[in-house]
Amino acid sequence: MAGKTSSNKIVRYKKKWHLNIGIVLFGIILFYLIVTVLMYMLTNRTTSYEVRMGSILNDTTYTGMAIRQETVVNAEQTGYVNYYTNTNIKTKVGTKIGIITDDEITVENNAESSESSASKELTSDQQNTVGVLVQSFADGFSDETFSDVYSFKDSVQNTISNISSANKGNSLNQIVSEGKGTGFTATGDGIVVYNTDGYENLKAEDVTSEMFNKTDYTLKELYNNQKVRTGDPLYKLVTSENWTVVVPISDKTAKELEEKTSVRVRFKKDNQTLIAGLNIEKKEKEYIAYLSFSSSMIRYADERFLDIELIIEDETGLKIPKSAVTEKEFYVVPEEYLTQGGNSSDKGVLKKTENGTEFISLTVYYTEDSMAYLSMEDLEEGDTILKPESNMIYTIKDKGKLQGVFNINKGYAVFEQIKVLCESEDYYIVESGNSYSLANYDHIALNAEHVKENDIISQ
Repeated sequence: MAGKTSSNKIVRYKKKWHLNIGIVLFGIILFYLIVTVLMYMLTNRTTSYEVRMGSILNDTTYTGMAIRQETVVNAEQTGYVNYYTNTNIKTKVGTKIGIITDDEITVENNAESSESSASKELTSDQQNTVGVLVQSFADGFSDETFSDVYSFKDSVQNTISNISSANKGNSLNQIVSEGKGTGFTATGDGIVVYNTDGYENLKAEDVTSEMFNKTDYTLKELYNNQKVRTGDPLYKLVTSENWTVVVPISDKTAKELEEKTSVRVRFKKDNQTLIAGLNIEKKEKEYIAYLSFSSSMIRYADERFLDIELIIEDETGLKIPKSAVTEKEFYVVPEEYLTQGGNSSDKGVLKKTENGTEFISLTVYYTEDSMAYLSMEDLEEGDTILKPESNMIYTIKDKGKLQGVFNINKGYAVFEQIKVLCESEDYYIVESGNSYSLANYDHIALNAEHVKENDIISQ
């Protein structure tokens, strides 16, 4: 087969290129994602904060010493004492307080009887009286009035005590009528208390910080069937509703209260809040606060030391973070130079020009004491404005600063003035209801340092 030509030569043909729509779409999406990520990373973003109503409570807790007009009544004979009523009961002069007998006695409804035994003695009328109290409280109860529980408790206890005391009184009266005991009565009008501690004659100005060391404090309780000798205390009578709580306070609290003549006081025992007259004196190296009251003494008549809270500030308003607050400078002009222009309701001023006058529409940021705060972008220092319907002129020169925040409700930053009522470490409480300021549920820039007025806000 010599001389034959080989036919094994392979010829390659150039392939025709076809467009792959999937690759194109993937490329477009990838490019879009890259651009979006870059824009996100390079854009200054603003965190918003929703303004809500809130409150700030600034209070401090102390222990105070109660000083009252107190008289200790002593026994005129030796024997065993039993009382008609419980402690902290208001009485009139001549009211039966108790009896003294030669021997111990057993009274069915004495102070040591259990509540269950006393309740068994209630008649149907007495049960109805207690039932009316319970029903009345239940009908008016709500979570917002939870503190009324303490008053309700006192009312029920007093009602039960009065019923029990009436039953017990009959037994004591019978003992006296049989000649087995000698009765004694209240020497004056006041609150009967069955304890003594030696501070009954102490005056408020004589209280010292050493007296608050309870290591050496002794409270002597007076109780039924206690053996007394002639001259021993029988009971104590508090004769005035005017009383004082003496409180050693810190230098910081003294400074916060130095311009106040009254302060709100919350008693931790029952959460009762009262307004106290306030007087602060410095004795040696410490400050002493004298809190004067003219009511509610009976609630604490049997206690010498009281745990209290001094409520220095308790403000409610719009709560905003301090980081959102900034300052802006304005021109300050008399409010009487403001007017409305032409066919619009826009406020502005009449600016004097070479050709006459020109109405300049502007934003009034705040008015106070007949002065208006105007943006410095709308006018220039040295401009002359005219008072409407008058020949009086005013030259723009005075400046003033306002605290405010950047409102971002409309997608761009707008400065709004605020009036701070009180503050905590991180927040301000600002005035609400001001036509120039914030409203509940407004959105503001959380960090004012990163925002300028009229900035477009990206969140």
